[in-house]
Amino acid sequence: MRRFSLKMALCSTALLLAGCDLALEVPNPSSGAVTAVPVRKVSGMAPAEANQAFATVSRNLEPVAERSCRELTSGINCDFLIRIDPNSKAPPNAYQSQDRNGRPVITFTRAMLAQIANRDELAFVMGHEAAHHIRGHLARQQQNAVAGAVLLAGLASLAGGSAAEISNAQDIGASVGARSYSKNFELEADELGTLITHKAGYRPSVGIQFFYRLPDPGDRFLGTHPANPDRVRVVQRTIERYGLN
Repeated sequence: MRRFSLKMALCSTALLLAGCDLALEVPNPSSGAVTAVPVRKVSGMAPAEANQAFATVSRNLEPVAERSCRELTSGINCDFLIRIDPNSKAPPNAYQSQDRNGRPVITFTRAMLAQIANRDELAFVMGHEAAHHIRGHLARQQQNAVAGAVLLAGLASLAGGSAAEISNAQDIGASVGARSYSKNFELEADELGTLITHKAGYRPSVGIQFFYRLPDPGDRFLGTHPANPDRVRVVQRTIERYGLN
């Protein structure tokens, strides 16, 4: 399964692209990042309740996501697979990927489900990840990574760099290129995810509460996620524009 990785003929290593993950990650202040806001603890759903909620929400939201995909795209696979990560020890995360046949896959870890308070939040996160596929963010990130790799590798070559230096430049260029528009991708997914959540019968106005428990990444250089207040504003603006709840 391909999970935001780009295997390029010019690159000696694969690059993990994290722009479409929705993980509970705390920024590292030592790297110059903005100090994170502490995560607000909540009583998440019990395992049995989470399993039932996951089955119900995915059953309701999947056809809505697939219908939106067919309406807004052409020529891509819209047959979503929504699953729970079989690795029970995986850290909190939800992410969109594609299998080898191009089928979109939305994966939740058990630890992520334990952080989600209700079905509206679950639907919102699920709709957000579906929106990444519909908006073509994976392919666009890969294109940006290729462009960045080619650009920096070319500059390193013109500067007379060694094979190792050129390879390093490729990796750095791919990383910078992949992250260059990732914040915009997140906001695009928040907007479309809001609509998908509503159409599936859930309340994005409640689902948005999940953001208040995410550490705020602020405006970090090369950060993959926008600041939480920016994401909240996008969702609220979408709710107001379309008269949602």
